[in-house]
Amino acid sequence: MHIPDGYVDLSLAALFGALSLVALSYAARRVGGEISGTRAPLVGVVAAGVFAAQMLNWPVPGGTSAHFVGGAFAAILLGPHLGALAVATVVAIQALVFGDGGLVVLGANVFNMAVVEVYVGYAVYRAVAPYGEFRAAFAAGWLGITAGALTAGLQLGLSSAFQYELLTTLAIMGVGHLVLGLVEGAITAVVYRYLARARPDLRPTAAPEVSA
Repeated sequence: MHIPDGYVDLSLAALFGALSLVALSYAARRVGGEISGTRAPLVGVVAAGVFAAQMLNWPVPGGTSAHFVGGAFAAILLGPHLGALAVATVVAIQALVFGDGGLVVLGANVFNMAVVEVYVGYAVYRAVAPYGEFRAAFAAGWLGITAGALTAGLQLGLSSAFQYELLTTLAIMGVGHLVLGLVEGAITAVVYRYLARARPDLRPTAAPEVSA
């Protein structure tokens, strides 16, 4: 899902860069003093896990790639605002240090993975949590990455610099990540269940479960 430079028109890259800046500025204001005390190590551990997961890439048709993102997992453990900032930091480091994703389109990549996936994943988690937190974590990972991929497909399809039309890019990115999302959802749910049992103090405040 890391889009390289040259695949998105400069105007669209600038637009999504501005949208990312607005979203992350809002997140930073909402976070306040959360990155302190016992929360700081948790942020570091989650960011490191997301970083490792995102380094595993494989190509999809059209020249971009698919990979695990971990945005929904970050949102569940850290909350959506802190999760968005953590994932955005990971995406920026990958682009600046490892060349994974372009610099001109960094804002677009941040928007897809740190804004769309994190907030959509968190919204799905909260909506499904009353029916079981394990189910909610799975749905969040699955639908969160699919939403981020569709946004990437939208950016590519609207760009004259990319060779495929909008419906094609949406189909390739959407279907590919819908399948990948099953795996990401399963990993999100399994890791969340393990942490919830090993460290119940890390569980987010969620609606009461109806069934496990």
